[in-house]
Amino acid sequence: QVQLVESGGGLVQAGDSLLLSCKASERKYAMGWFRQAPGKEREFVAWSSWSGRDLSYARSVKDRFSISRDNVNNISYLRMNALKPEDTALYFCAAGQIGDESETTYPYWGQGTQVTVSS
Repeated sequence: QVQLVESGGGLVQAGDSLLLSCKASERKYAMGWFRQAPGKEREFVAWSSWSGRDLSYARSVKDRFSISRDNVNNISYLRMNALKPEDTALYFCAAGQIGDESETTYPYWGQGTQVTVSS
């Protein structure tokens, strides 16, 4: 059972940046980031293969967000720049054998960290 703990969320203004972190209890898993806004379904944000060589982003964040990882400390990062009010959501990290945009790919999930962007 892989345990994931997210951190780094908060309340920021439009245009600000945030760095989310996800600490995993085990190594060698692809990591995905998803988000869920109030009243909406959970949606894909980004994923990274274990090596970090393969990356993918949702179209809505591609030019603003960056996923990276520290495989020594088993941490996945999501750098979010130029934040918009529509980025407000509960952000989750997830771990699985492969990276994919589908949340069903990932058997392990964190509890989420709230990001709120004011206009």
